[in-house]
Amino acid sequence: MHASRPESHRSLFGRLVSLLEIVAIVLAICGAANAADFTPAKYDLSGLPPYKPEQMALGVVRIYGTPLESLVGRWAFGFRAKQGHVRLKAYLINTSQAFAGLLTGQADVGLMGHRTWHTSLMGFHQAFGYDPLEIRFATGSYDDPEGSTPGLMFIVHKTNPLSGLTLQQIDGIFGAQRTGGWNGTKWSTAAARGPEGNIRTWGQLGLTGEWAAKPIHVHGSDVTLSNWADLIEREAFMGGKKWNPALIEGPRADIGLKAHGKTRDQEIIEGVQNDPLAIGFMFQRVINSTGSDVRVLPLAAKAGGPYVTPSPQTFFEGSYPMHNGAYLYLNRAPGKPLSTRDKEFVRFVLSREGQQIVADSRIFIPLSAAQAEAELKKLD
Repeated sequence: MHASRPESHRSLFGRLVSLLEIVAIVLAICGAANAADFTPAKYDLSGLPPYKPEQMALGVVRIYGTPLESLVGRWAFGFRAKQGHVRLKAYLINTSQAFAGLLTGQADVGLMGHRTWHTSLMGFHQAFGYDPLEIRFATGSYDDPEGSTPGLMFIVHKTNPLSGLTLQQIDGIFGAQRTGGWNGTKWSTAAARGPEGNIRTWGQLGLTGEWAAKPIHVHGSDVTLSNWADLIEREAFMGGKKWNPALIEGPRADIGLKAHGKTRDQEIIEGVQNDPLAIGFMFQRVINSTGSDVRVLPLAAKAGGPYVTPSPQTFFEGSYPMHNGAYLYLNRAPGKPLSTRDKEFVRFVLSREGQQIVADSRIFIPLSAAQAEAELKKLD
């Protein structure tokens, strides 16, 4: 009798694993169907200048970083059609290789699907005595199932009457008192604030009646080394890194299926969907794919507005405050020019042709003409 129990348990475990596999397959099929039904947004790139070589480029452009082989491959093909004496050498293993390549002198261009971490900037500055040249080449995705580096939506329960949030209010809700914050590699006390800046009840956001004294329950991803926590720290905390200790975290290091069949992203959304006093941050594509019954709040960069509703267009224009970005990093000493081949490559990436490749990839959203112009000025 007792000898048969382990076999029975193994059989039960096997059936449980099979059931989870079936659930995973169904979810994957549904996800694929959703992706197939998705209509990508169109972006007007007519204001971007076409690429025209300013100088003949020679040699090899060495690119290290995020595994974006398809994107880089199309850039290489388009660039060589205009600059036939240049070839690209890519080592695209993981994001950390971008700065590893720059620090060791093995890379000319560090490719990153998000803005680099503060620790990488500090390491570069300590090695060379100056900051790297940072070029944003794309905006992070909005709701495309094939997109990467999505911006953040701030969500509340469907019954919550709050009309919108400012970045300062996001700081008050999710942040905490601090002595300052990081502006690149420099510490600044401009970001300092006391506990009076904390927002812990709905009444502090202007809600009245039964809402006024109720506590705010905060949900979001982990704040250790998350691109989305970093985005909030840069845009709302002004470089500060002190968070509301009551934050209910869904670690991004554990986003796959769990034993009860829910991802961390689903847990964050359900935490808001099931609690009228909750607020959280999440991606629009996850909200869409889960069919969540939550309300997305418009955001304003400062008090008085304008309040901007997230959309592909407001991400493209850059008017929605919590959009993300993808970047190129180069080692340019102060007062010295970039090499011709590196400068021409970056000019191509920021041209109409280069940005059309970004748009066609659906990984990111291309830059607008004004955004591309601002990045091009950094090359002078």
